[in-house]
Amino acid sequence: MMNRRYTSFKRVLTIGSLPLILSLLILAGCKEDDEDERVPRIQTDFTINLDLPEFTDLLNPGGWMTFSGGSRGVIIYRVNLDEFVAYDRHCTHNVPQGCRVNVEESGLTAKDEDCCGSVFDIFTGNAVEGPAQFPLQAFRTQFNPNNNTLRVFN
Repeated sequence: MMNRRYTSFKRVLTIGSLPLILSLLILAGCKEDDEDERVPRIQTDFTINLDLPEFTDLLNPGGWMTFSGGSRGVIIYRVNLDEFVAYDRHCTHNVPQGCRVNVEESGLTAKDEDCCGSVFDIFTGNAVEGPAQFPLQAFRTQFNPNNNTLRVFN
């Protein structure tokens, strides 16, 4: 009698565990972040003085400029008088290819014209068109209105 209960319990445990085991196997096979598909995180930390004549494009909201740094360069966009955003120019689709996005004439989007045609929203960095599924890699920004400087860093 004890043996029959043990066998029944064992059968229920095995059948009941099947969905859990299958789920674990599926999750083990999935890669959350494929190393080949992540934009390299290059140490970046620079400060610009917005009073200097070479940075006049950033004096008004809607202004943008590109700088060296990051993996493929940095885009800085002035959102409003006190807020800036900065993104790595490395396209997030087919990262090993090393394609670079350029701000489009409208100044509202950045596009990878050379490789995949992906388009990214300049305010959020999100992919809005093309095969890219991930946003541009963002940098932190720190604006100091007292001395009109902007720090870009990660």
